[in-house]
Amino acid sequence: MTAPPLSAPSTTAPAASTGAVWLPRILLLNLVVEVLIVVTGGLVRLTGSGLGCPTWPQCVPGSYTPVPHQEEGFHRYIEFGNRTLTSVVGIAALLAIVAVWRWADRRRDLLVPGFVVLGGVAFQAVLGGITVLTGLSPVTVAAHFLVSMVLVTAAALLFFRAQEPAGPRALTVHPLVERLGWVTCGVAAVVLALGTVVTGSGPHSGDADEPARLGFDPRTVSWLHADAVMLFVGLLVATWVAARLTGTSSRPGRAWAGVFAVTVVQGLVGYTQYFTGLPWAVVVVHMLLATLLVVALTRAVHSQRSTLLQHAA
Repeated sequence: MTAPPLSAPSTTAPAASTGAVWLPRILLLNLVVEVLIVVTGGLVRLTGSGLGCPTWPQCVPGSYTPVPHQEEGFHRYIEFGNRTLTSVVGIAALLAIVAVWRWADRRRDLLVPGFVVLGGVAFQAVLGGITVLTGLSPVTVAAHFLVSMVLVTAAALLFFRAQEPAGPRALTVHPLVERLGWVTCGVAAVVLALGTVVTGSGPHSGDADEPARLGFDPRTVSWLHADAVMLFVGLLVATWVAARLTGTSSRPGRAWAGVFAVTVVQGLVGYTQYFTGLPWAVVVVHMLLATLLVVALTRAVHSQRSTLLQHAA
C-alpha cells in the first residue's frame, strides 16, 4: 500500500488569526493619532506657536527643520512637532488601508473611509501650509479644525464598521429615530462651526505677537454657540430616549447615552473656560472633548444599523 499524499498546510487560518489581532489594533491606532493631532494642533494655537515655523513647506528659508538661534524661540519646536506628527498620521492612514486590503477582503465599506482619511491627511498638510502662509487667517484655521473633524469621523467609522461582518445593515431602531439621529448630528456640526467662530473672535488665534481676529464680538458669538448647544442637547436627549424605547437591542441606547455623557462633561468644561478667562489648559481639554464627541456621535449613528442581527438570525 502506498501512503496517501500529504496535503499542503493551510495558511488561511493563521492569516485570519493574524488579521483578527492586528486589524482592529491598526484601525484603533489610526483613530487615536487623528484625535491626537487635533490636540497638538490646539497646543500650537494656544501657546502662540502658529508661526513657530514662519514658512512652508520649509520651517525657515533654507531648512525644513528648526535652526539654532531662530527668533521664534521655543515656539519653533511646538510647531515643528505638530508638522512631524502629520507624517505619523499619514503612515497610520496608509497602514489602515493596507490592513483592510490584506485582512478584510478589500471591503469597499472599509476602503472608502480609509481613503478619505489618507486623502484628507494630504489635504490637511496643504491647508496647514496655506494657514501659515496667510499669517494664520482665522478662516483657514477654522477650516483646518473642521476638516480634522471630518477625518476623525471617517477614522471612527472605519474602526466601528470593521467590528461587524460585511453585508447589508438592518435598522435597529425606528426609522424616525434614525432620522432624528442624523438631525442631531447636523446640529452638532453647527455647534462645532460656531465654536470655531468663537475661537476666531477670541484671544487664542495662534500667534503670540500679532493675533488675527474675525471681528465678531466674543461675548455675542459665545452665547450664540451656547444656544446651539442647548438645541443640540434637547435633540440628543430625545434621540437617546427614542432609541431606548424602539431599539431592537440595548446597543443604540447605550451609544446615545455615551454621547450624552461626553456632552455633559464638555458643557461643564465649556462654561469653566468661559468664566475663567479661557486658560489654555482648559481650552485644550475642551478641544479634546469636542473630538471625542465626534467619535461618540459616529458610534451612536453607526449603532442604529447592524449586520450582527442578520448573521445571528
